[in-house]
Amino acid sequence: MSFQQTETVIEPMSSGTVGYTKAVDHKRLKFILDQLYDYIPSKGKVLDVGCGNGLMSMAVGQVGYHTLGVDISEKAIQKANQNNTLSHVNFKVMSANDLVADGFTYDAIICSEVLEHLDDPSNLLQTLYQLLSDRGVLIITVPNGRGPRELLITKPMQKLQKNGGFLLAAVKAFKKTLGYTGTTEQSDADDLTHVQFFTKQSLSNMLDTQNFRMATFGKANFLADVFPFSMLANRSYMLQKLDCRLADTLPHYCTCGFYSAWIKNNE
Repeated sequence: MSFQQTETVIEPMSSGTVGYTKAVDHKRLKFILDQLYDYIPSKGKVLDVGCGNGLMSMAVGQVGYHTLGVDISEKAIQKANQNNTLSHVNFKVMSANDLVADGFTYDAIICSEVLEHLDDPSNLLQTLYQLLSDRGVLIITVPNGRGPRELLITKPMQKLQKNGGFLLAAVKAFKKTLGYTGTTEQSDADDLTHVQFFTKQSLSNMLDTQNFRMATFGKANFLADVFPFSMLANRSYMLQKLDCRLADTLPHYCTCGFYSAWIKNNE
């Protein structure tokens, strides 16, 4: 499989452009916008699946794309609609499966930080194949299931939550003192549990099975989201940028997340 690997320059966005505040989110946004610029017309139709609070959809809309953001979380879509000021960006409480019957296809589909939450991500990919135009691009970002954040934070916390007890209560109390709310800038959904842990190979195998071919691959960050490094990184956007750039120089299995663009394998 041949594909392009990118290194992404991260620049902070103005508060009027997008609500993200972390360098890794700006890096992810830039990767997504770069794929849209490369693959689809300037006023193309974009579907943002699992759009959460709508930050990505609105950022895409602000550069001219007609965008529909869908999510099954009423709370997230309510927030998205409250913050949306763009007439060519719309949000709906619905699943991607609900769109198939309409018969529309999209020039690009964004599926960002979604697949790791699904019991059967292959089922969603089958739906997205139907919704994507033959010359369209599917943009997927997921955590690296064997990356620093999942190994050192996500999986240990899930084990604590399963076992319960005093230690879990102590950790929750400590996180509360640090300002952790359990939600993200991306989504206010009630359940953000990771149930899938992808490697680059397992992600590729799953997309290959659904007749997609990888076109572009990128990396997220390294340690900026891993406690206790995160305590320092959260105070310095410059440190976050350096961490993102460091990830680009490291093997892919050292990054906390994967960015990828896929096209239909029509050969």
